[in-house]
Amino acid sequence: MKTQPASRRLRTGRTSIPGQVYLVTTVTRERKPVFEDLSAARRTIRCLIESAALGHATTLAFVLMPDHLHWLFQLGQPLSLSRVVQQMKSFSAHAAGAALWQPGFHDHALRSDEDLQAAARYLVANPLRAGLVRHIGDYPHWDAVWL
Repeated sequence: MKTQPASRRLRTGRTSIPGQVYLVTTVTRERKPVFEDLSAARRTIRCLIESAALGHATTLAFVLMPDHLHWLFQLGQPLSLSRVVQQMKSFSAHAAGAALWQPGFHDHALRSDEDLQAAARYLVANPLRAGLVRHIGDYPHWDAVWL
């Protein structure tokens, strides 16, 4: 039996629902720790902010780890989930002047009974669990609308 490439399997069952909250995770090419560089991290965060300014997504929380991004957002209109993520990746790669991201991404549509603030707290605590910092306030590459 022939198996699908990993990036194709990630798209199986993916839907785009305007107003839906999604948690997206995407990784850098070859999992290189690109975002250990402050300038690269800040340029990518600026691209997340630009997506919100265009009305394509409302960022609720994010954490930019050295080699990947966790992004909690509410999908706007008229772009699909895949297009919003692709646009952010494209903008940030252009800003970096290099191929930045692995193809594909993982997404999770949050159910209406899931606690958004709890999901955001879990997301932004990633640097603590990874041992990058002892206090989340010491990690510079995260934000959440509840602060």
